Amino acid sequence: MTCWNIFTTSSVNLLLYGCETWSLTLREERRLRVFENKVLRISGPRRDEVTGEGRNLHNEELNDLYCSHNIVRVIKSGRMRWAGHVARIGENSGVFRVLVGKPEGKRPLGRPRRRWEDNIKMNLQGVGCWGIEWNELAQDRDRWRALVNGVMYLRVS
Repeated sequence: MTCWNIFTTSSVNLLLYGCETWSLTLREERRLRVFENKVLRISGPRRDEVTGEGRNLHNEELNDLYCSHNIVRVIKSGRMRWAGHVARIGENSGVFRVLVGKPEGKRPLGRPRRRWEDNIKMNLQGVGCWGIEWNELAQDRDRWRALVNGVMYLRVS
């Protein structure tokens, strides 16, 4: 059993519990990628072919070696899949109102925090769906499924 199999069966499942409702900032996405690479490096340093000395793998080498989907892509894809379910449930459901609703009252000073719905809109822009209401788009299951798969292959910086 490879290090990646152990990683996916234990750590990733625990880490990603409930990730469909997360509203990640770029800083949190970067931290998740760092965590993923650190866990993948647990398998130990690799030997350099030329010198025979041990060394850590670079991020690109880790990606080539394990051929897996980036953890941030998995989160984004899961969020998009969940958004489709929420949109098809309807606007009167409690889940829809909690995830998409806007709280009343005054907000604190400074830049507004990124909301769950903002992440959905950003992911749709990443796959080329500009200015389309995601609620309406999610009603067509086949088209929405294609978008979810497209989000899985978005470039993550």
